[in-house]
Amino acid sequence: MSLRRGAIVADRFHAIRLVGQHLLKLARQLCPALGWNRGWLGLLRTRPDRLDPAQRERLTQLFAQQPALQGIYEIKQRLCRLLSWKKQSRPACERHVQELLGLIATLRASQLEPACTLAKSLSEWTEEIVRMWRFTRNNGITEGFHRKMKLIQRRAYGVRSIKNYRLRVIAQCG
Repeated sequence: MSLRRGAIVADRFHAIRLVGQHLLKLARQLCPALGWNRGWLGLLRTRPDRLDPAQRERLTQLFAQQPALQGIYEIKQRLCRLLSWKKQSRPACERHVQELLGLIATLRASQLEPACTLAKSLSEWTEEIVRMWRFTRNNGITEGFHRKMKLIQRRAYGVRSIKNYRLRVIAQCG
């Protein structure tokens, strides 16, 4: 199966970022003491395989104090692991879709606003996420060029000549 022209493929970076943002918002809602504590938030953002023994111990202590955070952390890790898959076969994508739909149902069942919002977003983008698993194409190069063009505009403090702006874009983006 090839990617048809004009088919939308979800962007892996933004999908994983969306999961992290919503679930950290949920963690703050359930545990107001978490607030903006950068140490605890950093632990909740980090993948388990990247934690050193001291960080694992601190995370265990955090979960002992706030058991609800452990469930959020586990769902976040499962979703991020699931969204990280690349170049999957059709049968593998079918298995992944079942897992994704199960996680979406779990998020919806919580009845908490950040979880329900995330569930809605993931369910609306299910087809695009499946394409993300199957194919490696995305809009990363376009986003890179767009970022460069914004930098040019920012440095120029407003562009007076569109001709000069085009020349700067060509010089920066080749």
